[in-house]
Amino acid sequence: MKSEHEPVGACPIAEYLEQLHSTYASLTDGAVATYIPELAKADPNWFAICLVTASGGVYEVGDSRQPFTIQSISKPLIYGLALEDHGRLPVFQKVGVEPTGDAFNSISLDPTTGRPRNPMINAGAIAVAGLVTGKTPQARLKRIIDTFGLYAGRELSLDEAVYRSESETGHRNRAIGHMLRNFNILTSDPTPVVELYFQQCSIAVTCRDLGLMAGTLANRGINPVTGKQAIRGEYVESVLSAMESCGMYDYAGEWIYNVGLPAKSGVSGGIMAVLPGQMGIGVFSPRLDHHGNSVRGIRVCQELSRHLNLHLCNRRSVAKFAIRLKFTGAELNSSRVRTPEESQALGEAGGSIKVYQLQGNLAFPAAEVLVRDVWETLPSTQYLLLDFKRVISITESACRLCYELVRKLSAAGKSVLFAHAEHTPLLRRYMKAKLGERFEELFRSFADLDPALEWCENRLLESVLPDWSLDRQVEIERGESFVGLAPDEIALVRSLLQRRSYQREEIILRAGDEAREMFFVLRGSVSVTVPLPSGAEKRLATFSAGMVFGEMAVIDGAPRSARIVADSEVDCELLTTEDFHRIGKTHPNVKITLLENLCLGFCRKLRKANRQMSVFE
Repeated sequence: MKSEHEPVGACPIAEYLEQLHSTYASLTDGAVATYIPELAKADPNWFAICLVTASGGVYEVGDSRQPFTIQSISKPLIYGLALEDHGRLPVFQKVGVEPTGDAFNSISLDPTTGRPRNPMINAGAIAVAGLVTGKTPQARLKRIIDTFGLYAGRELSLDEAVYRSESETGHRNRAIGHMLRNFNILTSDPTPVVELYFQQCSIAVTCRDLGLMAGTLANRGINPVTGKQAIRGEYVESVLSAMESCGMYDYAGEWIYNVGLPAKSGVSGGIMAVLPGQMGIGVFSPRLDHHGNSVRGIRVCQELSRHLNLHLCNRRSVAKFAIRLKFTGAELNSSRVRTPEESQALGEAGGSIKVYQLQGNLAFPAAEVLVRDVWETLPSTQYLLLDFKRVISITESACRLCYELVRKLSAAGKSVLFAHAEHTPLLRRYMKAKLGERFEELFRSFADLDPALEWCENRLLESVLPDWSLDRQVEIERGESFVGLAPDEIALVRSLLQRRSYQREEIILRAGDEAREMFFVLRGSVSVTVPLPSGAEKRLATFSAGMVFGEMAVIDGAPRSARIVADSEVDCELLTTEDFHRIGKTHPNVKITLLENLCLGFCRKLRKANRQMSVFE
């Protein structure tokens, strides 16, 4: 059976990044930086993308583990370290936060104070390097490397060859250092500070590291994979603000217009972009444009922002809380009352039914949390049920991920179901456009979670219980209420029963009716419902062949507490209250056995309720 279906394949997010990488790998515009000789040795075909969510999802494609030097992407990280060492005001007195529109190596100083315009140009970064505390140059460098390692989630090291190359050719930066000393922005010999700047730029990283660094800033300074803090959360906003306005140099305005994310580029070909609170992006490709930014990196970030709706000015969702609740069919069942055999089967095999209750505004980062969680248990999943009851809105990028779940799981012989999808009409329109003629077949939508869960249970039972059928007919003596009765005792009860049949949607009992009989179902099913304030009916339970209903009011003598309606054509046998009590006088053992079986049924229902309540804790 499994051979009839395609393998599930890669996660939709990883698959999308692979497609994106393939699309832009053929782009050969730009040139590798040569003003630092060691950088000229980079392979221009290196190309990698890494996406890291604030909840810990990591997706990487291409040359994501290829080392290169961090270069100017170090600037926002050093700026954060200086803010932690001194606070905002002392740092602001040394370095401004105004964009310049100048190139990265411009000598952009305030003509009166000599203060660099912002920390993202070389002049500002050298001034910031002078603010890093430490007793010796070696101690300051170690602090920087250790801090970068916290962002990346691993130990980093200095690329000595690149450092020597930068130091040997960095005359312009030395001139900037002396100008900063002239204005007393640097208060001591500028040479060690400029060398520290060369070293911070020469720390070796990978594209995966850039993604994790960006993800750490997105997660308010805490590495989303290791859980370790790289920068105090109170300073993250200052770092991101500087990146947003100044991080892309003289391309900053066009970047924020087209991409809309705080970002920082480096001349080795890296770009680090951040969607605060939700995700970080790292891209690496050494071919640069005339601004000194990675050509492929710019195009990839533009595509990601457009395709995934990431622009900072269009934010609504909080990704971490997209999943309100998740459970399996072994933990929580539908309202259909099951026989002991069915309940045991669902307890053993119900884990293949995975249910997610979603909430809030579903944009790409929120949908990513769902997809990653689904993919972690995909081998053991046969039925995926998504409940949209508490979803406020959904974006096209989130619809795309839902579609990919349907496409990939359906091809692998698995089922995806939706409950309350009417809350998100965009999802239905998107699915209809994408699925075309297969829309009715593959977009399984239910008005409520309960019938959707029952649909999954019924198909699971069909696959694990031989000869099981929802429409089966059960003889009275095989019903759960008659277990333990001898043939002559069953014959006694049968002599008192009255046959009744009901048509589909016919009301069998009404709330408030006098309790006069209990019903043993032979064929079909009935549902117990109560009215809601909205006027709709809420299903409490469904009974099928072999089961009994109406017994509670017969036992305690109280009026009927709910309405019972035939779901299909139903055949029942009725035992009146008078006959039930008469059996107790003439054949007390029969009544005792009937009551014991009824009590066992109550116990099963109570245990089911207790088990399901634990799901909501």
